[in-house]
Amino acid sequence: MERSEVTRLLVAWRRGDENALAALTPLVYRELHRLAHSAMRGERPGHTLQTTALVHEAFLALADAEVDWADRAHFYAIAARQMRRILVNHGEAHRAAKRGGGVPHASLDEALDVVGTPSAEVGELDDALRRLEAFDARKAQILELHYFGGLTYDEMAAALGLSASTIDTELRFAKAWLRQQLAD
Repeated sequence: MERSEVTRLLVAWRRGDENALAALTPLVYRELHRLAHSAMRGERPGHTLQTTALVHEAFLALADAEVDWADRAHFYAIAARQMRRILVNHGEAHRAAKRGGGVPHASLDEALDVVGTPSAEVGELDDALRRLEAFDARKAQILELHYFGGLTYDEMAAALGLSASTIDTELRFAKAWLRQQLAD
């Protein structure tokens, strides 16, 4: 029931119904918080951006976005991308503020839940995702939805119009590719 309600409210909101946004907010807040927690799980200890702040920044950006929401999965896919951008921008601003002062690395421990994946700075991960995007945009998007969005295989499949088995195959390739890139 909640999934179809979220989709209905997204469509109503996009049509200009401000009451739909008010009704939508509590329905998506918990899931956005879960996505933010997933996106931040490998950040350095003492990270200055808290999970709740990431949720709020992402939601504000989503509220201002001119997107024709297809459904709930589409909304969460865009939310995942927005959270990635916020984390990358925050990391770049933090490094710029400390440039020359022994900048601590913002590690992504257990990047992509791949055992043995080396830690990397958010910027390094973003650079690797950009390289993958140039090579294979769909694999980069799947990786982004999985890591930054924490979407399930079924949710990624729905958001991208693919089968869950295709998501599995593409994600395994993307994780292996990323592991190799971060090891270099």
